[in-house]
Amino acid sequence: MNALTVVNHLSLKPVLDKIQKELRDKDEVREKVQRDMRRATRLSKQAILFTHQERLKDAEKLLADASKLFFKLNKIAKTHPDIVYSGVVEAAFEEYAEGQTLLRLIEEGRFVSPEELGVPSVAYVLGLGDVVGELRRRALDMLRKGDVKAAEECLKTMEKIYMELMSMDDAYMLVPGLRRKGDVARHVIEATRGDITLEARRTTLERSIKRLEKALKSQGKH
Repeated sequence: MNALTVVNHLSLKPVLDKIQKELRDKDEVREKVQRDMRRATRLSKQAILFTHQERLKDAEKLLADASKLFFKLNKIAKTHPDIVYSGVVEAAFEEYAEGQTLLRLIEEGRFVSPEELGVPSVAYVLGLGDVVGELRRRALDMLRKGDVKAAEECLKTMEKIYMELMSMDDAYMLVPGLRRKGDVARHVIEATRGDITLEARRTTLERSIKRLEKALKSQGKH
C-alpha cells in the first residue's frame, strides 16, 4: 500500500469541521469583545463629560463599570490572547486611561500609574496625551467662572504632562501616534496660555477701573 492510498483512506472532513467550529467560536468571542470594548469606550467618554460637570461620583461609577468589562477581557485573553491586540481594545484602554487620569487629577491632585489602572503602557501614554486637551477644557470653564488661579493650575499640569512626554525620546519612536498627540498638546498649551493671559489682564484692568471709580466717588463727596 503506497502513501497515496493511505491518504485516500483518511477523512479530512472531521479535521476541517473541527477547524470551522473553532473559527466560529473565535468569531463569536471577537464580536462579544468588540461590543464590550465599544461600551467601555462610551462609558469612559461619558465619565469624562461628568467629570467636567463636577459629577465626580457619577464619573467614578461609569469608570468602575468600564473596569468590569476589562476584567472580563482579561479572562477571555487567557484562551484568546490575540484578541487583546485589536484596535477596538486599544482604543477602549486609551479612553479609560484618559478618563481615570483626568478624574484622579481633579479628585486627588495626583497621577495614577498604568499598573494601578490595569491598562497597557502604550494605552496609558496615549491617554495621558489626550488629558492635555481635557485640561484645556477645564481651564476655559474656570475662566468663565472667573477663577484665573484654577485655570493657571490646569495650565501647569498641562505643561508638566507635555514636558514629561517630550522627555521620552524612545516612546516618541516606539508609540504610534504619540508624536502627533505631542504636537497637538503643544498648540493646545499655547492657546490656553494666551486665553489665561488675556483674562488675567482683563481682570486686572477691571479691578483698576473699579478702584479708580471708587476713588473718584470718594473725591466727589468732599
